Amino acid sequence: MMKIERIDFADLQAFLTVLRCRSFKLAAIELGLTSSAVSHAIRRVETRMGARLLNRTSRSVSSTALGQEVAEKLSDGFDAISSALDTVSAPGRGRFGVLRLNVFADAAAQLISPALKEFTTKWPEVSLTIVVEDRPVDITAEGFDAGMRYGHLVPEDMVAVALTGTQRWIVAGSPEYIKRYGTPKTPSELSEHNCLQLLLGNNASFRWEFDGPEGVYSVNVPGPITLKDTATTITAALEGIGLAYVLESRIHAELARGTLVNVMPVHYSKGEPFHMYYSSRRYAHPALRELINIIRKNNWLLALPD
Repeated sequence: MMKIERIDFADLQAFLTVLRCRSFKLAAIELGLTSSAVSHAIRRVETRMGARLLNRTSRSVSSTALGQEVAEKLSDGFDAISSALDTVSAPGRGRFGVLRLNVFADAAAQLISPALKEFTTKWPEVSLTIVVEDRPVDITAEGFDAGMRYGHLVPEDMVAVALTGTQRWIVAGSPEYIKRYGTPKTPSELSEHNCLQLLLGNNASFRWEFDGPEGVYSVNVPGPITLKDTATTITAALEGIGLAYVLESRIHAELARGTLVNVMPVHYSKGEPFHMYYSSRRYAHPALRELINIIRKNNWLLALPD
């Protein structure tokens, strides 16, 4: 049996990081090392194992069959180690390097921002990077530890953890708008109103959908303004420019203050919960588990009954 000395754990971590990032350069940045140091670490691992674990070209890095098998077993081992350290709150537990997340804008505003203060207090030594974008992203290929999307958008080969309960999409408007244009009673009456159009991350128009006796149906709504940002859409609705189709939980504060009103409370559409997801072939960063717990604690009370 091959003897593994303590120094090998850092080298093995470098191997996993290179495989995840598919780049020596990106792995070096994440680990805070030089590309040369990472290359030497991989060479030491392969030498001690007596086999090639990575295929290298000038443009990419991929695992050999043996390398993939080794990575899967190492991931389980590092996950167990991280769980043990996290459980006992060992001194220096924050020294786990970088945690990189890719989240869409609504999740950043509703879930991430309120959790940052508590997270940074508990994990002050973790370098947390949040990339906010609504386009579809391959988190593994682009070097992210985890992503955040609606449940139905999570790739099937990922581990997904629900962060909220069922969401609800509603039509909201300001008291000023309602006073000027009246209140629609049914989705069909939206054709007589100014509706703020919303673009998805892939630039497709977001359909206004509602739950009906025979299932979900969509309606075409008029409106001269099209936006690709929920925050701007909410601002426009607050200013009385038009009606907005948004997550009820996203405008929880505005509804409570009365600056926005759910104009058709009996007409809405249930939506998928927000999920955090990460590769099933990668150990879960202990700080990621902490962030998930904080978000769930803060948001589950806003969840709607199924």
